[in-house]
Amino acid sequence: MYTKSKTWPSNYAKARSYDLKVIIVDDQFLNAAGEPMTNVPLIMMAATEIGERQGQELYKEMQKRSWDVKDTAVLTITADELDTARRRTEGSIDALIKAGFPAEKIYKSPTKSNDIPRALDAANSMLVQHPEVKNWLIVGMNDNTVLGGVRATEGQGFKPENVIGIGINGTDAVNELSKPKVTGFIGSLLPSSDVHGYRSTEMLYKWVKEGVEPPKYTPIGDQVLLNRENFKV
Repeated sequence: MYTKSKTWPSNYAKARSYDLKVIIVDDQFLNAAGEPMTNVPLIMMAATEIGERQGQELYKEMQKRSWDVKDTAVLTITADELDTARRRTEGSIDALIKAGFPAEKIYKSPTKSNDIPRALDAANSMLVQHPEVKNWLIVGMNDNTVLGGVRATEGQGFKPENVIGIGINGTDAVNELSKPKVTGFIGSLLPSSDVHGYRSTEMLYKWVKEGVEPPKYTPIGDQVLLNRENFKV
């Protein structure tokens, strides 16, 4: 059995009753207590690694613009109750600190959900606390949280040249990157979904045909940085 779903133990139990093989893609099964079912093989985007790439790309763009660190801060829109979200944002923060960005200028603002309106609210609450900041780097677990942060900076008068936001997922970035005028949202990290599909199918085949049970966790770290120049390709 090959599945991609946020589903529960009953599905897994049913599959096992028919002696079916189960591999989860991207969204981990949860048990009755809401805890991850770590006994079921999982293949998914490497959350920490893609977060690290986000942080690296943000820092690169900051350097390209020759921003002074004393005038710059990081707005991190968090959703730490979601493990994947936490690992992405923490990965980004770690990469920024490793690159040399001061940890004391990285601010976290929690959002109640990972959509644009809630992320905008979370960003606004942090922006008003730091009127001294001239330039913002925006970190979030997906495109929409970063877009919410960008919308908040626009509402508070920041120009696109003073904002750098890089999302994760790619799909929700297309409309923004298609706009005739440049915004603070400069790109998005697009996971290689074809790699997910290929690897999970390959593992399932080997498990059924050759008896090679897959590892309990297989992270996929390949991603493409979409921007205004290449997102249509």
